Amino acid sequence: MIRELTRGEPTVVLDELTKWYGPTRGIDRLSFSMYPGEVFGFLGPNGSGKTTAIRTLLGLITATSGRCSVLGSVSVARDVKVRNRIGYLPGIAAVYEKYTALGYLRFIARMRRLDLERAIQGYAERLDLDLNQRIHDLSKGNRQKVSLIQAFAHKPELLLLDEPTSGLDPLVQREFEAMLNEVKASGGSDLLSSHILSEVERLADRVAILDQGRAIAIDEIARLKASARRHIELHFTSPVSPADFAGLANISDIQSQDSSIRCVAIGSEYELLKRAVALGVTEVRSEESSLEDIFLDLIKRR
Repeated sequence: MIRELTRGEPTVVLDELTKWYGPTRGIDRLSFSMYPGEVFGFLGPNGSGKTTAIRTLLGLITATSGRCSVLGSVSVARDVKVRNRIGYLPGIAAVYEKYTALGYLRFIARMRRLDLERAIQGYAERLDLDLNQRIHDLSKGNRQKVSLIQAFAHKPELLLLDEPTSGLDPLVQREFEAMLNEVKASGGSDLLSSHILSEVERLADRVAILDQGRAIAIDEIARLKASARRHIELHFTSPVSPADFAGLANISDIQSQDSSIRCVAIGSEYELLKRAVALGVTEVRSEESSLEDIFLDLIKRR
């Protein structure tokens, strides 16, 4: 279920990237690539290694073994030009609370040696943020807006976002999604780590699912769904029995009630439907698994 794509020069490459904290595993032989114009979902339970992977990518912590490159650089921590092409939003953002929101964002712009005044004002309007309030006095959601603006304002080629919609109301979440899609449309790459799986399902092209520091699935969402468990219900003109469907490939958990059958399919439903047509099927209902269903099933099977 781990599959790579070929889309030209990747923006991010992880090759057997490993990080141990003494005897504790952070990430273990993690390998994947990201490409221009892609939103890459980064999923896993708490402690699965998502934040460790992001911090290692940025050079904030040193890998134990393996290698990674970001925008062609293997040393992001020392490459100022590459760092200026990256937008990063950590899961817990540390900001200077004595500043107003505008003062802090101007400070970040000066650090980047960029004139970002128009971009700051534009994003603040879109996110409904009062730039004149002190950060100390802002709610959690409004602090998150400040962090989003500092990540997006310099038009980065690569966004690394750890729980970006934490604390945001639904209207602002929709605006964030529009901002993310604009980066994608311009050819930028977005790594989106979030516990809101419905959000990732809407936005991501591919996902990596981590558990205990290892990737247990990397693929397009559509392909994950096609290979996931699906509940199927079939109705017939006369009573049927589970024995009528015994031995079919990809079919399990067959149950019957009067003139209907319920079962679980993993993979192709061709043999099931062929048998159903022969028995006079009148209606077929299929419940497609959501990304959340797939995520929970993979973690449980681990």
